[in-house]
Amino acid sequence: MDLIAVHTFVSAADAGQFQEAAVDLSITPQAVSKRVAALEKDLGVRLFSRTARGARLTIDGQAFLPYARALLQAEERAAASVLPGRRALRVDVLGRRLSVAGLLRDFHRVYPETELDVVTLFDHETAIAAVRSGMIDATFRTVTMRGRPLPDGVEAAPVFDEPLYLFTGPAHEFAAADAIAPAQLAGRRIWMPGNLPGTEWAAYYDELAAAFGLTIDTVGPNFGIEPLLDTIADSTTLATFVSERTPLVWPAGHDLRRIPLRDPTPVYPHSLIWRTDNPHPALAVLRRHLTSAYPGRPDTGTWAPAWA
Repeated sequence: MDLIAVHTFVSAADAGQFQEAAVDLSITPQAVSKRVAALEKDLGVRLFSRTARGARLTIDGQAFLPYARALLQAEERAAASVLPGRRALRVDVLGRRLSVAGLLRDFHRVYPETELDVVTLFDHETAIAAVRSGMIDATFRTVTMRGRPLPDGVEAAPVFDEPLYLFTGPAHEFAAADAIAPAQLAGRRIWMPGNLPGTEWAAYYDELAAAFGLTIDTVGPNFGIEPLLDTIADSTTLATFVSERTPLVWPAGHDLRRIPLRDPTPVYPHSLIWRTDNPHPALAVLRRHLTSAYPGRPDTGTWAPAWA
């Protein structure tokens, strides 16, 4: 259906005269008449009765009018869903249960009037390409893996350094520790089957392993978090890493332990990445909110890769 003709029909119905509708639409009365006639032909009914005093809706016209208005409203909403500055702020998070999604939820609590469209893109390159093309307004990622600088016109700001914890079952050698140093993990095996080669998180944990002499075991398959927790709970040697805000729920019988890492504390560095010429007004609000809440990384006591 020709939405221009529908818009012309609604304008004529509101004005009651083709002449006034023409003025409102900045076209000629003849153009109004032609558009309405074309719409009537498409529908197979008459929408107006033409009289010397103007145009009166027929019964079919009266029936069609509310649906015509709904069509125009749907058109406006459809355009608003994709037009920068009008559509919702579109932000990528690696996972909806991870800490960066929590950062967005915190932002929405402070700015509930800001519409958000949360998407999940898997890999770093896809997310950066989506930012660069304007398909998304921002993404939360680590910045940046060695050899992968950000493209021109794309910037990043650190927004959250998330501490890591060692996660073990009750029979593991470190299960009773209040805290341990990363150096104590030298020679130990840390099981992380979700660390796929080429991903930003695999690059992070490879650097962590090299810095402290531990081994990241990616032997899979990766069946998800629940089977991983089941295996960790029953093992005396296997452990894994979880971040501070990782939401985990496990059966009481597992008696799993989340042990802080200290001296130094490895932190997973989350940054917000955006295109510098992105005009979306809510992007600036999000950036100010996140950067104002970021205390900065301490000079001592934490560890992160040099490229982060």
